[in-house]
Amino acid sequence: MTRENHRRIQDKMLSIFRRGFMAKIMLVVLVIGLIAIVITGFGTGGSGVGGLGGISGTTVASIEGEELSSARLTDEAQRQLTRLRREQPELDMAAFLQKGALEEVLEQLVDLTAAAVFGREQGLGVSRRMIDRDIASIQDFHDLTGRFDDSTFRRILAQENMTEQQVRDDFATRLLQRQLLGPVARAAHVPDAIANQYASLLLESRSGIVGAVPSAAMGAGAEPGEAELAAFYRTSRARYTIPERRVIRYAVFGPETVAAQSQATDAEIEAAYRSNPANAARETRRLSQVVLPEAQAKALARKVAGGAGFAAAAAQAGRSAADIALGANSREEYAAKSSPAVAAAVFGAAEGATVGPVRGPFGWHVVKVEDIAVSTTKPLDSVRGELAAQIQKSKTANALNDLAGRIENSISDGSTFDEIVAAQKLAVTETAPVTATGAAPGTPGWQAPAELQPLLEGAFAIEPGEDPAVEAIQENQRYALIAVTRAIPAAVPPLASIRDRVKADLVVRRASERARAVASAIVARINAGTPPAKAFAQAQVKLPPVQTLTATRREIARADAEVPPPLAMMFSLPRGKARLLPAPDGRGWFVVYLDKIVPGDAGKEPGLTQAVRNQFGAIIGEEYARQFTAAIRDDLEIERNEDALRKLKAELAGPGATQ
Repeated sequence: MTRENHRRIQDKMLSIFRRGFMAKIMLVVLVIGLIAIVITGFGTGGSGVGGLGGISGTTVASIEGEELSSARLTDEAQRQLTRLRREQPELDMAAFLQKGALEEVLEQLVDLTAAAVFGREQGLGVSRRMIDRDIASIQDFHDLTGRFDDSTFRRILAQENMTEQQVRDDFATRLLQRQLLGPVARAAHVPDAIANQYASLLLESRSGIVGAVPSAAMGAGAEPGEAELAAFYRTSRARYTIPERRVIRYAVFGPETVAAQSQATDAEIEAAYRSNPANAARETRRLSQVVLPEAQAKALARKVAGGAGFAAAAAQAGRSAADIALGANSREEYAAKSSPAVAAAVFGAAEGATVGPVRGPFGWHVVKVEDIAVSTTKPLDSVRGELAAQIQKSKTANALNDLAGRIENSISDGSTFDEIVAAQKLAVTETAPVTATGAAPGTPGWQAPAELQPLLEGAFAIEPGEDPAVEAIQENQRYALIAVTRAIPAAVPPLASIRDRVKADLVVRRASERARAVASAIVARINAGTPPAKAFAQAQVKLPPVQTLTATRREIARADAEVPPPLAMMFSLPRGKARLLPAPDGRGWFVVYLDKIVPGDAGKEPGLTQAVRNQFGAIIGEEYARQFTAAIRDDLEIERNEDALRKLKAELAGPGATQ
């Protein structure tokens, strides 16, 4: 194997290495950690686990007799589409299905169910307490104080058309899979030699040059003809298509909406003050104590009762003043030093009294109460503002939850958007026709309000004339009632209305093509042996000066690194070779040339080797989990209902869709 081929293999491995941390898509990987099933992680109804027996018409797969229903598959497909649309707002169900996503989601659910079935066969179980703990950890179910709120939990379930039992079943299945696959994933081990090799590769340094061939340097060229302009318009219709737009009406409600009923009253503030143990008066007692065997303790107590001083009697028993002085103690503090029974006797006595002998864990206690001090904490007036703010925060959260619940009940009862906003006295905002990203093509100067962005996903999930919906702007803090009044289908504007734009784009395209020809000639000369400086000088146009770049592989491998594409390309080039790279937005082309490679030495950074070992271990652990899941599937009887799957796919694609 040549050195360059070996390096290509290493590059390929590093790309896998990076993907392992950045592309955790499969459910079998996700469930190894804590399962966070939030609002979009539930679905729209149906527990998804049917009865036992053969495959029915509504069952898409059967795992050891346990059925996966069409409803469950639909729910999971909708969830994953929702997640993807956060990054690709224009993605619809048809495009989702064309990518084979439904089949992929089915495979994920089969893996999940197979692992749960196998886990139960091996005696694994999930307790109600485990499920409660995972549900309580979901932040979307918390109130404004950060605590699990049952009313928020049930409101979200109602929104998602799910029952508590369906949610619990889902958590139970995923917890079983986590128990089964977690130990498998954690068993991965990476040898030192492999970790050291890839750590050294991360320290490899490369240097080269980058030269730009801008489209602007090519000149405007000849004026485009009408036929050429029309042809470019026809082949570029997707570029000019205006996405579907919708007119959205929404009414925001938040803390200011419920401010009147959320103010803290004097009675509530006083009750909160009294209920806090920290605000109660605190009693401390300064004590002197001797702990002796029973007979000696009784003799000491008799001497004190006969008039002897406590310190003198203690001295006769061999205890110095330092031995007997306990200082000031609260009841809790003294109980920790003795016992609750001894503390009860001492703190029940009057100031100056001698208590005992009282039996404790280490002997018999004789204790004198030297004095009693009662301290008060902060007065009510000094903490009134703090208590009022806490009470108002809690009342605001409850009032918002109640308002959201009333609005959702009104929707369920058939009330319209206008009827609800009138009844609740909410202010209404109507948008210009906007796309799923919030842009408003065709309405110059219109700016989307800040609160609109979180509402767009929900607004594009309902149709004009459908029931309004409640969407969160900021969970547990601000919400909006939304309705769609009009939908404008995606369309391409006539050429006449965008002629100047099309012409400008065509001019840029032709200039880019001429720039590519110049850049390709430079690359060809360099790869034929011409020195880079001379190859650039032989170009027929004036070009910007070339730049020298140097970087290590570690610098470009960081997940958060904004790596310029020419710099990244240097790490896939053979030394002494050049390659062409397009500049962003058709602005021209780059010629990238690799001049020098300096190997890295991980021996100088032992910490890097350990980090690589840990990261590779995580990737290998995921692969172990996948392989173990595959072995489980091989051991179980799994059937797929292809007819039901085709039918479901057609239903999801909608009328008129092509396979």
